[in-house]
This record gives sequence, structure tokens and C-alpha cells, in this order.
Amino acid sequence: MEIREVIQCRGHANVTGRHPTTFMITTEEEMTLNGDCIIGISADKSLHDLSDAFSDLLSDDRTILRTILVAEGIACEIRSEGSAQMALDHPTDLVWRRSDYVCGRTIGIRSNYVARTLPKGLIEALSSGALMEVTLIAERMD
Repeated sequence: MEIREVIQCRGHANVTGRHPTTFMITTEEEMTLNGDCIIGISADKSLHDLSDAFSDLLSDDRTILRTILVAEGIACEIRSEGSAQMALDHPTDLVWRRSDYVCGRTIGIRSNYVARTLPKGLIEALSSGALMEVTLIAERMD
């Protein structure tokens, strides 16, 4: 079983891509340099806006989440895992984590990319304010 969601957001001059354990997009309109995990703002969806079917599928330990980030023709695919511990209810933020830590902001754990390891060209495009499409593909591995 596979379910997709698409989120539109944009970069910001303060995107640095330096965080060593996470990356995040948010519906917030602004960000500071302290948000070194944030790679996209003004997202048109937050966790609680995702469909019930998508959230139900992602809230399963057998689900793999593929996230495809595309900005200015630069693409990166991230592999993460779902978890039965995920609430998926945060009103503004979506966070991908390298660790197993789960909170209301978490959309993926055990991610193979974090802000610091995303392609340099993608971070440069986002720090210039580029638009970014975020495709989420949840697939349960039965």
C-alpha cells in the first residue's frame, strides 16, 4: 500500500543547512539563523493537515517514508521510517530525524539525510528563497 502527499514551501535567506541530526519544514512565514535545521518555510501543509489515510499508514512501524525534495531542478530523496509512536499532529512543523526520537513534530525517524548532509546546491537554492516541492510517499512493507 502506498499513499502520497505533496507540500509546497519556500526557502529563506536564513537557511543554512547545518543541523547534524534533523531537518524541518514549517508553515511559519519567517525564521532566524538559530533554526539551522529549517530548510523550508511557508509550507502549505503541516502534520495535522495530512490526510487521515496517510497519517494512519505512517503510524505503523512497518512503513517506509520516501521524501523527495525538489528546488530549482535539484532533487534529493530521503529514506525514513514511520513509527506507531508518531502523533503527527503538530500545527506548524514537520521534522525528519536521524534518531528514533518521536514527538508531535516528527514525520520520519532513522532518516538517511539531515540538514547538514543535504546536497549543497539544494541548500544554496533554498537560502536564495527558491520554491520547493516536497513529495511524501508512505509505503507499508508487508
